[in-house]
Amino acid sequence: MKLKTLFIYIMGIGYIWVGLKHFIDTSFFLKIMPPSFPLHKELVYVSGALEILFGSGIIIKKTRFYASWGIILLLIAVYPANIYLAFSEDAQQAIGVSSFVASWVRLPIQFVLIGFAYFSTKN
Repeated sequence: MKLKTLFIYIMGIGYIWVGLKHFIDTSFFLKIMPPSFPLHKELVYVSGALEILFGSGIIIKKTRFYASWGIILLLIAVYPANIYLAFSEDAQQAIGVSSFVASWVRLPIQFVLIGFAYFSTKN
């Protein structure tokens, strides 16, 4: 198995796991939802379902390209929650992270994850 394929499987399993966490620990994700967004719980469930769908899809070679682009779009769509977390002390305290982790670790990681998803679209 090529290293890239192994990495794609790990990435897929990671997205499936995080997607499941949206249903298992919904309150965690609700704590980082920007207050200005409507339908908080519904959006947490939809984003979790999409993570499971795209995580599964990236593992399957026939659907990998589309699932990778789905992940990219999803990561862009949920970025406002990460921005909210980076600037909200209440949200940081609610999930127990420091402002350093919320701002300087979590925000840039989103771009790395987008890069990994894009990399997986390439043959």
